[in-house]
Amino acid sequence: MTPQKTVKKEPTLNIIPLGGVEEIGRNMTIFEYDDQIIIVDMGLQFPEEDMPGIDYIIPNIACLEGKEKNILGVIITHGHYDHIGAIPHLMHRLGNPTIYTAALTRGIVLRRQEDFHGIPKLNIELITQDSQLTLGDFKVEFFHVNHNIPDGLGVVLHTPVGTVVHSGDFKFDHSPIGEKPADIARIAQIGAGGILCLLSDSTAAEKLGYTISEREVQDNLEIIFKESNKRIIIATFASLLSRVQAIINLAEKYDRKVAVDGYSMRMNVEIAKSLRYLKVTKHTLIKPSQIHEYPPEKAVILCTGAQGEGNAVLMRIVNKEHKNFKIEKDDSVVFSSSVVPGNERTVQSLKDNIYKQGARVYHYKLMDIHTSGHGQKEDLKMMLNLIKPKFLMPIHGNFYMLMLHGEIAQTTGMDEKNVILAENGQIISLSTDKVTIGNKKVPTGYVMVDGLGVGDVGSVVLRDRQMMSKDGMFVVIVTVDAQTGKVKNSPDIISRGFIYMRDNKELLMDTRKKVKEIVEGVTGGQHPINWSYVKENMRDKIGQFLFMRTNRRPMVLPVIIEV
Repeated sequence: MTPQKTVKKEPTLNIIPLGGVEEIGRNMTIFEYDDQIIIVDMGLQFPEEDMPGIDYIIPNIACLEGKEKNILGVIITHGHYDHIGAIPHLMHRLGNPTIYTAALTRGIVLRRQEDFHGIPKLNIELITQDSQLTLGDFKVEFFHVNHNIPDGLGVVLHTPVGTVVHSGDFKFDHSPIGEKPADIARIAQIGAGGILCLLSDSTAAEKLGYTISEREVQDNLEIIFKESNKRIIIATFASLLSRVQAIINLAEKYDRKVAVDGYSMRMNVEIAKSLRYLKVTKHTLIKPSQIHEYPPEKAVILCTGAQGEGNAVLMRIVNKEHKNFKIEKDDSVVFSSSVVPGNERTVQSLKDNIYKQGARVYHYKLMDIHTSGHGQKEDLKMMLNLIKPKFLMPIHGNFYMLMLHGEIAQTTGMDEKNVILAENGQIISLSTDKVTIGNKKVPTGYVMVDGLGVGDVGSVVLRDRQMMSKDGMFVVIVTVDAQTGKVKNSPDIISRGFIYMRDNKELLMDTRKKVKEIVEGVTGGQHPINWSYVKENMRDKIGQFLFMRTNRRPMVLPVIIEV
């Protein structure tokens, strides 16, 4: 009998995005080889407009349950919340594996942990662009990239299958503020070693050219500093530390003091300053309460609120609700940020109110006073030409952005079949010469954080909130004789967000009659009375009645008091 030959299974590396593709945010990617797991990033996503009351969304880690001991480490590429925001919620559930990240990112992560009580202390190991790690069969290296926060890292994973590169969020800035340019020679050296797959940032794939430099933004902001003889109020993103450094540079050059306000911005500035990532002379920064000690031409207010957020500093200043700041005639108000889609009307209204109060407004459409931290078309092409991957997996973007990134790759000579357009939860299996996308997906449904609740707001609760926000709530309180089923007294009605009761007396009177009719019609032949059935009838029939009369569908809440 001839012995059968055993066919050796070809080794494969599985890549599983739990978030960050098909969307902006919730970045978290699993790399799995032979039951060994490395995770890159663990971010949150901010809620959509149709998610009332939700603070943010975090990745679903159901697929890692039972695999906690297989996790060799978590690598964090940089300190933005869409890459670190889920850490307080997920790390202890994953067995608290070691986090590998750079110093500034570590500082921001640890500061955020202070807001969460009763969770285990994180185990963080500091790395730099020159670090090398051995985690099981993974050999890990790093390279420096520019973003709009210092300490951005790209990740190189050497595996038995081949080398995979994760770009992190990046752009090529040849004259950045507060950090060195991206190490192009190092990136080219990595590419020369042969790269199986590149996972690359796609956020700005639809924009032509290169992303403009932070130095150019600083030069344009300087024009405002030169021309202004009153206060300068600058609103930007709290985590945009490169911009903060540029503003401090200009304030010191033009002998102005800077008052920083906004909880997140103050926190980030304090961390960056303590770790010496922010270069600032001793007396440049002042407290918001000290602003009145300096003449207008000697003051800069740096704050949050460029997106028109209701509780942010700029909105409170414009609404005259801030205890230290207010808009004065001929102040210069600078929006040093782009407008996040969905915020256009709010931001425009904010600008209108600023103009009405006599100030001048500057924004990115008037002059280049903002730049993205993400590479545009030519930056992406440059990364592809430096890394020279066999396969490209576009990440960090909606599907449209991923598709455009794939088209960019084809202009550099990549075969269309080698572009991996992944969906959240898909299992992408890489071998030395091919890629396979599995038919099954791991769970990636939204895990929503609402206050102290994590994952306890599901689709049903969200649908109820959407209904109440759209058509309001209608509560009917009816007292019923438990023996006879007859309605005692006139039903009480509470309306919130549906109708103004004083203007709809006829509708309320008719509704009360309808309630009595429904209740007595259902309870008349029942002994004992099924009160759950009575409530369901009230809810359905009153809902239909109100829709017929108003063409609206409020949430109907029946309350029955038995006497």
